[in-house]
Amino acid sequence: MRLNRRVVDAQPPAPAPADSLVDDPTDTRLDDYRELTDVALRTRYEPPHGLFIAEGELVLRRALRAGYRPRSFLVDAKRYGQVADLAAGAGAPVYAAGQDVLEAVTGFHVHRGVLASFHRRPLPAAEQVLAEARRVLILEDVNNHTNVGAVFRGAAGLGFDAVLLSPSCADPLYRRSVRVSMGEVFAIPYARLTPWPAGLAVVRSAGFTVLALTPAAGAIRLQDLTEAQRRRPALLFGAEGPGLSGAALSASDVRVRIPMRGGVDSLNVAASAAVACWELSRTD
Repeated sequence: MRLNRRVVDAQPPAPAPADSLVDDPTDTRLDDYRELTDVALRTRYEPPHGLFIAEGELVLRRALRAGYRPRSFLVDAKRYGQVADLAAGAGAPVYAAGQDVLEAVTGFHVHRGVLASFHRRPLPAAEQVLAEARRVLILEDVNNHTNVGAVFRGAAGLGFDAVLLSPSCADPLYRRSVRVSMGEVFAIPYARLTPWPAGLAVVRSAGFTVLALTPAAGAIRLQDLTEAQRRRPALLFGAEGPGLSGAALSASDVRVRIPMRGGVDSLNVAASAAVACWELSRTD
């Protein structure tokens, strides 16, 4: 049987205007994008300069939809057409370059071809975030950006309203966190909770029950939480390896465990958060 083929004329992508092309990786207009793989350097540079970097067209569009204001766009010259409509209404410059220049500036092969630098917004107080939430996640010392991004994505997808972070948690707006979350860090309100862990008293006074996740045998099973404990949960998670500190456990209301099998003692923190979020939102 012969299949009929229909030829569709594809519109060629819009070429980058000459005034947007950058062929010198030392051009100071690209300073926001330098050495993006150097975590220590970016941590020192981004928050003090009030910026963060987003990568990929979908993530950029979500940042704009959430109201973040762009400083600039940096794109592979071949992909200029992907952001032409964004640039038109954003009031921010678009810089286009070849992959050799992009890699020299950023330190990696920008295979998605689209980056943007955005202005940060002031973080709200924990009290403000709690006032508008019914279910929250709290992270203590989670300094892995991949885990932080995955936690935000799980929270957004599984019905949690906000995330609170201990002072030493990784930055949710770090490029890798943003990418792993698929931009859901823009959708979930978050705040730093200080002092730590005394600040957990603020959570409790807002009407939440602080549920500390731990593999300890004496903790109650997640599915055995009472209706009252489920009503306004604040799920508290610690970092990979050490888990929650003794002080954080002491400041919690209930110690909770996810039942494990096969000799496995615990799950990755992002996986644990997803399981717990699903259990506490499954009756919605």
